[in-house]
Amino acid sequence: MIKGLYEAHLPVRDLKRSIEFYTGLGLELDHIVEDRLAFLWIVKNESWLGLWKTDKVDLEYHPSIRHIAFQVSLEGLKKSVTWLETKGYTPREAFGFEPTEPFVMPHRDYAHAKIHFNDPDDNSLEFICKMENRKGLTERMYLSKWEELNQ
Repeated sequence: MIKGLYEAHLPVRDLKRSIEFYTGLGLELDHIVEDRLAFLWIVKNESWLGLWKTDKVDLEYHPSIRHIAFQVSLEGLKKSVTWLETKGYTPREAFGFEPTEPFVMPHRDYAHAKIHFNDPDDNSLEFICKMENRKGLTERMYLSKWEELNQ
């Protein structure tokens, strides 16, 4: 029945600034509703992000709210720190890993490599990709070490 995630929504203070931020990440603006809501395609005709202008942006962060993970390729993830920085966005520390490069969180026969950053309203964002865990590694580590151990 379910084939994937079609939409997610985030609160924002300044709709114009947030549209500029997300189009800078490569999302495509589809439409704006009454200067209070914008829909941007994550993947055209497959998934989109709704940005809601509100004064309720300062909700305390919790992963169950105000968080989106964008799926990227492994090659894209490897370039993500530099790519974000050239756009003026700052990767951030997550799970004890400094934002110098992506890190890996293993789960049995697969793992997720990721890097975290925030939007202008401190909504938590990440670039993530799923990988095989051929060696059955269980320790979290930087991606460069992971690739070295998984050869």
